[in-house]
Amino acid sequence: MHFHLIDRISSFEPGHTIRALKLTSRNEDYWNSGETGLLLPQALMLEALCQAGSWLLLLSTGMKKRAALLSIGSVTYLGEVRPGMLLELEGTLLSMTDEMAVLEGKVTQAGETVLEAQDIMCALIDADRLEAREVTEQMKRVLTREGKLV
Repeated sequence: MHFHLIDRISSFEPGHTIRALKLTSRNEDYWNSGETGLLLPQALMLEALCQAGSWLLLLSTGMKKRAALLSIGSVTYLGEVRPGMLLELEGTLLSMTDEMAVLEGKVTQAGETVLEAQDIMCALIDADRLEAREVTEQMKRVLTREGKLV
């Protein structure tokens, strides 16, 4: 089963940064009911950022390595996310070896930061172990709108 929380990769610089978008929808199944209405669970904000980071690593390695989350140094939640909000996900690669990578990132909505995460440590595993390359390539085309990155 796939659980995609990214709708588009808007820009990408190999070995450095990625920017991705997620448009939240009331029709998604994961909303929590809060005192002020429906809210995106904080863990899913973080998951969306980690998925963007995983794509940064996948694209930076020529689709050969995929990230497996090991640990997160710190996460700060700074705001709430409601249905209909457009989330901007920004990930930065801090360091990478053949076996692991460390990233940081933030999630913003309308220019306001709603999440910051530091020291996201990932193991790098062969991408083909988790999914057929053709399937990954197809998702890449969807996320980059046929490979045209802005």
